[in-house]
Amino acid sequence: MAKEEAKKWDDRYREKEYAYGIKPNVFFKKEIEKLNISKILFGAEGEGRNAVFTKTLGHDVVAFDISHEAKKKALKLAEQNGVTLDYKVGELPNLGFKPKSFDVIALIYAHFPSIIRQEYHKMLDTLLKPGGYIIFEAFSKNHLKYKMENPKVGGPGDLDVLFSIDELKSDFKNYNIIQLEEKTIELDEGIYHIGQGSVIRFIAKKQ
Repeated sequence: MAKEEAKKWDDRYREKEYAYGIKPNVFFKKEIEKLNISKILFGAEGEGRNAVFTKTLGHDVVAFDISHEAKKKALKLAEQNGVTLDYKVGELPNLGFKPKSFDVIALIYAHFPSIIRQEYHKMLDTLLKPGGYIIFEAFSKNHLKYKMENPKVGGPGDLDVLFSIDELKSDFKNYNIIQLEEKTIELDEGIYHIGQGSVIRFIAKKQ
C-alpha cells in the first residue's frame, strides 16, 4: 500500500511543472502571516510551496512526504527562494519526531489514506506543544460532486479519504476551535487544483 502510494505521487511530481503551483495556499498564507516566529511541521507537503513560503518569513520549518520526487522539487524551490528546507521522506511513524516539539502543525490538502489517517492525526497531536496551533485546509466529503463535474479541480475520488467536520472534531478533541467551516471556494493552484471545490478549513489551539 505504502509503496503504491509513494509511486503514485512520485509519478505526479516527476513532471516538470509544479503540480499545485509554487505560490502558497491562499488560506494558509493569510493565517501563517498572523503568527509569531514558530517551529512548524508540514505534513504531506509535496513540492514545498507552503513550507518554502513559510521559511522565507523566518519560521523554523520541517516538512515530510512519502515522495522522493516531491522532496527534489521542494529543495529546488527553496533554493530559488534563497532558503533551505529540513525535508524528510518516509512514513510519519518512522521519522523520529519528538513529542511536543512543534508550535504549529500545517495540513494543507494532506489527504492521508483512510486506513492511517486517524493514527496520523493522533501522532501529529502528540508532536504539537500545548498552546500550539493546527492550520488545516482539505477537500470535504461533498467535494466529489465538484470533481465529477470538473476533474481539473482535483482531489481524491475516494469518499473515505475526504473529510467531514465531525471527523476533525473527533480526531482533535483537546483543542479550542478558532475556525471550523465547510465552504465552496474557487481553486487556482497549479495544474491539478483548478475550479470550484468544497473544502473544510480548520484552525484550532491545543489545550
